[in-house]
Amino acid sequence: MSMTRFVTSDGLPGLLAFLSQNGRRVLVPVEKPANKRSVVFEPWSQGMPFTLEKATVPPKAAVLPQCETLVRYKKSKDPENPERVTMSLDDGIEVQPTVVFACRPCDARGFSVLDRPYLEGPFADPYYKARREALTVVTITCPSGCNTCFCHWVGGGPSSPEGSDVLMTEVEGGYVLQAVTPKGEELLAASSLPDGAEQFPLAEAARKAAWATLEPAPNIKGAPEKLAALFTDTEFWQSWTDRCLSCGACTYFCPTCYCFSITDEGEGLSEKGGRRLRSWDNCMSSLFTREASGHNPRMLKAFRMRNRVSHKFSTYPENWGAFSCNGCGRCISNCPVCLDIRAIVLAALNADQATAE
Repeated sequence: MSMTRFVTSDGLPGLLAFLSQNGRRVLVPVEKPANKRSVVFEPWSQGMPFTLEKATVPPKAAVLPQCETLVRYKKSKDPENPERVTMSLDDGIEVQPTVVFACRPCDARGFSVLDRPYLEGPFADPYYKARREALTVVTITCPSGCNTCFCHWVGGGPSSPEGSDVLMTEVEGGYVLQAVTPKGEELLAASSLPDGAEQFPLAEAARKAAWATLEPAPNIKGAPEKLAALFTDTEFWQSWTDRCLSCGACTYFCPTCYCFSITDEGEGLSEKGGRRLRSWDNCMSSLFTREASGHNPRMLKAFRMRNRVSHKFSTYPENWGAFSCNGCGRCISNCPVCLDIRAIVLAALNADQATAE
């Protein structure tokens, strides 16, 4: 058995205080006062209220900020030769050690999904890499499933350790913390928490009970091939996207969507300097693929939905061997017209049968 520790329910603020030592930023789920239904990750400070409820917004910004500066540039004239202009660049990466506390297993698996294209491709993204290496993930296991989550469809589960450094499970009187990576072991070893071996069987029982609340998962292993075969079937995609508003909620709330755009922004009226920004973008927007000529290869909503669903369940698996959807269900619960990506995938799997009938 890996290293375990136990923290009482009233000892969580003390645990957060420990985690925030040595300049670490600790991101915790917080209920927004203006809307009690909204839970977001924010930096913790002493005395700050927090919740262990599933966050409305995933902690993706810990490694992929919604907007970040990639490089700053400054132009200057040579005082002895005004016609000569030099440009200086500053592409330094500012990184603060960060702990994501009490995210759910689906969120932690989201980091693994992002790791593959950002770290394991031909070129590692230095900005993402720096933040990822400075990140520690303390995940709270789910006590039960819900009607919109389907993590077990795509290889996860309510206690999946993938992407986590520490798994935290609620038991009577407190929480069992289990290290699942060397980084997690180092963190728990440095704490003053008591050993959790005695309470660990209770944690195992709680995790087993959580799994028992899930409905049986359909076999979707054939989804990559089925979706690829439907790629040119515009009628299929149109039927599923007629009511889509192209609002982008499904992408902005997703832990694994990583589309971005890059823009240059001048600073000051003189425009002698500026910065290059990377910002989240939304593949469901009609502007996402519009070219400078005005041509847009994905003018129809059907084509944009085809791209999104196919990427998660067909082209990403083709390249990386796993689905890029982690089954968190946020795209379902936050969709204003109740589009359900599960239904689209199942319809694709049954397309041959439906045609035959």
